[in-house]
Amino acid sequence: MEAAFSIDVDASNSLVRITMSGFFAMEDIVRFVAARDQAHRQLTCAANAHVTLVDIRGMKIQSQDSVESFKHVLNNPKFASRRLAIVVAQSLARMQIKRAASDRDAYYFDSIEGAEAWLLAPDAAAVDAALDSVGHA
Repeated sequence: MEAAFSIDVDASNSLVRITMSGFFAMEDIVRFVAARDQAHRQLTCAANAHVTLVDIRGMKIQSQDSVESFKHVLNNPKFASRRLAIVVAQSLARMQIKRAASDRDAYYFDSIEGAEAWLLAPDAAAVDAALDSVGHA
């Protein structure tokens, strides 16, 4: 399956929504990073004050090179978000994203609704309540 992605910015909520599917070769990762950089220019919040939701339920198992490249993408402090929620299916891809995001404080969800509730929670108590109500992986 060919790599596909979409990136939408909700500037009013400082929210970046990313959907990714398929198998990513190096040139696909380069295209993704360029699109991500362009999307971040739409944010109106302070640097690193945004939250990010990444839906990778449609991603296939990636090559080791791709996993390492995504790890570098995720660890770029210039684009790091305040909160990172990853929606992922139960599969080997889940283990790969956990390895790629191992240096990030990311939470993993089974649903978009749970991820958004956690991302948009206004304070620590609301974050805990959101996690309790939706559960996370």
